[in-house]
Amino acid sequence: MKIGAIVIHCHEFDRTVAFWQAALNYVPREPAKDGWVVLRDSHGNGPNLSFQARDRTPRGRSWVHLDLYTANQQADVGRLVSLGATRYPWRYRPGADFVVLEDPGGNLFCVVAKPEGQR
Repeated sequence: MKIGAIVIHCHEFDRTVAFWQAALNYVPREPAKDGWVVLRDSHGNGPNLSFQARDRTPRGRSWVHLDLYTANQQADVGRLVSLGATRYPWRYRPGADFVVLEDPGGNLFCVVAKPEGQR
């Protein structure tokens, strides 16, 4: 058994899907239809991300989120913000190795500093 996809519900479907395509260089497995799309890694590595449109914003925050590992945290945070992410006002503990961002649909995710050999 393996994970087939991580499903994300989103109020801003088109903006959220476009953001994650650009952020991860993922491509649609098939064209989006009826507010549903599965994005896959363009090289066949990594899990699929599925997006399902919702007509309202969530009532609360999910406890599930993505951690994106990077060897160049500052550059990748800047790139993601330029794609439409926003910085989330998180209270960081000293020495935190992550930055919390919010995608265009309001989903939180972390950009974690991890050297190449520690992924």
